Amino acid sequence: MWLNRDLPRTDRIVLEAYRGHWNVERGPRLERVVFRNDIEHSRALELVCTTEGEVDIVTEVAPGDGRRVIESEHAELVRVDAMRVISGIINRGSDAPLNDVRARRALNLAIDRDRLVEEGFAGYAQKLAGLTPPYAAGVPEGQEPYPHDPDEARRLLGESGWPEGRALRLATSVELEGPSGMVAEDLREALGVEVGVTVIGEDDLLGAAHVLVEKRIALTFDVLVHSWFDLASDAPPAVLHREYFHSTGAFRAGPVLPEVEALFARFITRTDPAELVQASADIDRFAYDEALSVFLCAPQALYAVNRHVSFKGYAATFELADTEVSEQHWSRRG
Repeated sequence: MWLNRDLPRTDRIVLEAYRGHWNVERGPRLERVVFRNDIEHSRALELVCTTEGEVDIVTEVAPGDGRRVIESEHAELVRVDAMRVISGIINRGSDAPLNDVRARRALNLAIDRDRLVEEGFAGYAQKLAGLTPPYAAGVPEGQEPYPHDPDEARRLLGESGWPEGRALRLATSVELEGPSGMVAEDLREALGVEVGVTVIGEDDLLGAAHVLVEKRIALTFDVLVHSWFDLASDAPPAVLHREYFHSTGAFRAGPVLPEVEALFARFITRTDPAELVQASADIDRFAYDEALSVFLCAPQALYAVNRHVSFKGYAATFELADTEVSEQHWSRRG
């Protein structure tokens, strides 16, 4: 199913508190919530930082704007360890030897994740060791991010039989162009190969997604820098690993892996929480050991919030169930 992004949206959506709900201990905490679709994001950020009464919460603040929010008079920056990951989808069906685990490990060893987090995300991210965010359930014990080791990366790439003069083809979206440029620099310098970067524009993004998901046309990239999210933190493989590695995964790029199928067959039958966590860890460890992706980072969700608003962020989605305002909030000062 594909979402039609061209449908018009109403300028505002207004939610009114329902006081007849049975769970009175939970709330409501807010009388009225207005979602505004009539303000550009940059303007909304300016309003929450410089005024009161127009905007109280701005979602999806860019890492580069974090300092502006922190230094503003009216807003505070709320950081949430979100169920989001940025990784490189490795095309194991490429004409390059990316079906060789040595080449995939070489890609991972080429990346300077410390620099990526600090410079690419202004520190508002955590390095990935595998595909599971470090604060979620199912992180294998003792599993650390691949080190930045250019010498070993170049050695492994040579052993994999990378063709002389063959450039590595990197693709990304406009949204991830900045971090992807850093990834390309690392790959180029560590591996000693040329790296061509293709930035997929907004007009072409849906078509490119069709090609990846439907798997009817040969993919034209070796590595696709890609962002994805999960709606729960207790069993990440259900939405993360499945999409990237399982036979039913929308973002799988390469042949089906029998080992992954077997691991998921066990995963989906676990009902005991402890066994589910272990099954999740087993999947992530296999993905890590086989270097099935270029594991990059888990960016935080950033919110600019009026200083008189108590906002509790959720790891998976934007929720206001636990949000309330103080007596000093503009709406209560009369």
